[in-house]
Amino acid sequence: MKRKAVPTPDPVIPREILEQAKKCLPTDKFRAPVKCSVCNGEVAPNSTEGLCWICRRLKISAWHDSDQQMGAQE
Repeated sequence: MKRKAVPTPDPVIPREILEQAKKCLPTDKFRAPVKCSVCNGEVAPNSTEGLCWICRRLKISAWHDSDQQMGAQE
C-alpha cells in the first residue's frame, strides 16, 4: 500500500526575514576556544575567571569546605 504525499505547509515567516535574522545572531564558530587556566580544558560559557566547569566546581567546593572549617574553629 502506498502512502499519500503530504503537502508541505506554507512557511509562517518569509524566508528573507529568516535569513536576515540568522545573519544578525552572534555565532561562536568564529571565536577561538578559550583554555582553562588550570587544566587546559575548554572554558565554561558562564565562567568569568577562565576556568572549565570541573575546575570551577572544585573551586566552589573548596571555598565551601574552608568556610565550614572556619566556623568550627571559632
